[in-house]
Amino acid sequence: MIRWVAVIFIGLLIFSALLPGLARLGVGRLPGDVRFKLLGQPMCLPFGSTVLWSALAFLIAEVVKMTCLFC
Repeated sequence: MIRWVAVIFIGLLIFSALLPGLARLGVGRLPGDVRFKLLGQPMCLPFGSTVLWSALAFLIAEVVKMTCLFC
């Protein structure tokens, strides 16, 4: 259980570091994304965007699995 919490925490850290570059794609502005200021620094917890991107990755993986010739 603690491993999954650590993986999610590290994933959110990496995602938040990439967020300024991904803002052009609309990431961080979906319902469910939390924006706030902490010690004068704007912070974003992209929960809604994370769900959307993980669903997209799942669909791509399923399509690749269905079309794989060597599987």
